[in-house]
Amino acid sequence: MTSGFNQSDKRISLAALGAMIPDGASVALGGSFLHRGPFALVRELIRQERRGLEIIKQSPGYDIDILCRAGVATRARAGIVAMEGNFGLAPWYRKAIEQGRLELEEHACASLTAGLRAAAFGVPFMPCGGLHGSDLPALNQWKLLDDPYGSGASTYLIPAVKPDFAVLQVSEIDRLGNARVHGTAHWDRIMSRAAGSVLVVAEKLVETEVFEAQPEATLLPYFMVEAFTVLPGSAWPGSCTPYYDIDYPAVERYMDTERTLQAHMAEAPELKETSHA
Repeated sequence: MTSGFNQSDKRISLAALGAMIPDGASVALGGSFLHRGPFALVRELIRQERRGLEIIKQSPGYDIDILCRAGVATRARAGIVAMEGNFGLAPWYRKAIEQGRLELEEHACASLTAGLRAAAFGVPFMPCGGLHGSDLPALNQWKLLDDPYGSGASTYLIPAVKPDFAVLQVSEIDRLGNARVHGTAHWDRIMSRAAGSVLVVAEKLVETEVFEAQPEATLLPYFMVEAFTVLPGSAWPGSCTPYYDIDYPAVERYMDTERTLQAHMAEAPELKETSHA
C-alpha cells in the first residue's frame, strides 16, 4: 500500500491541526447537521480566534451557528441550515445574516454538490437539474445552457467550488492516514476531492490491516490526507455512529440564549482529553 512512498508522521494535536487553517480560508466541513461533524476542530478555530473564514457545506447547523456566534465566519456557501430535530433553525447564524455579519451565497444541496464536483473533476462548471422555478439562479447569476445536442431541454451551470480545506470527521484512521466512516459519508467524499487540502479528525486509530482487509470501505486513501488527529468524542454534541448519539441535553443548553458561549465551550470533551495528554 505504501511501497516507495516516504511516509511522514501525519498525526498531530488538535491545536496543531487548527493552526493549519489561516484567517480568510475557505473551509468545507464534513458531516450533516448534528451527525459526524468535525465539531472539536470547529471549537478549536474559535479558541484560536480565527477570523474571516468562509464555510462551505450542504447542510450545516451547529458548526456554522457557533462559528457565527463567535465571529469566526464571515462568508458561507450553504444549502439548508438548521439545528435539526426539535431545535429548529440555527439562531446565531440567522442573526449574523440579518445583521450583515455573514455574506451568504445560498444554494440547494444539489447545486453546491455540483460546484464541488466541478472542482473535483477539474472543470470550470457543472450542470445541475431541478433549479427551474427557483430564485437561486437569478440570485447567484448562474447561467442557463440550452442542450447543445438538440433535445430542447436546458440546464443551469454551477461554477466550480474549490475550498482551501476540507475538514472531515471519520470513524477510523490508521497511522498512514487511510480513513473511513461507518454509515453514510454524506457529502464528505466530494468535498475531499474538491478541496486543496484535507484535514481529518478521527474517533479511533486502527491498524493498517483493517484497511487492507476491506479496501473498498476506504473513504480517504492516505495520500489525500495532509494531517490528522485522533480524538474520541470529537463530534460532540453531535453523533458519530456507532460510538455515540447526539447529546440532546448539551444541544439544549447550547440553544439557551441566556447561557454564554464560554459555558458551552467549557463542556467540550476535547478539553478533558488535552488535560490528560
